[in-house]
Amino acid sequence: MNKKESEENTWEIIGFIKVSPSRYKTIKSLSGNDYKMPSEIAKETNLRPTQVSGALNDLKSKKLVICLNENAKKGRLYKTTKLGLKILEILK
Repeated sequence: MNKKESEENTWEIIGFIKVSPSRYKTIKSLSGNDYKMPSEIAKETNLRPTQVSGALNDLKSKKLVICLNENAKKGRLYKTTKLGLKILEILK
């Protein structure tokens, strides 16, 4: 991927996040090196748990967040990836 394609992809991702308040609030909640459970994100952002879950799945599909303990049924922890942190820097 060349620099132009990379830049276009970055702006596509930013649009993908900004079009959805749930995605935007969720990724902002995970800024820095924090890792959080969906219930913590829901409390912090005043979103419903189902909205947070959907947003996390969307963000995960774009490789912006990762689940640190994918096999856990409860108490899953999410954290931003390097790409997610890069996007957050632009969104500030």
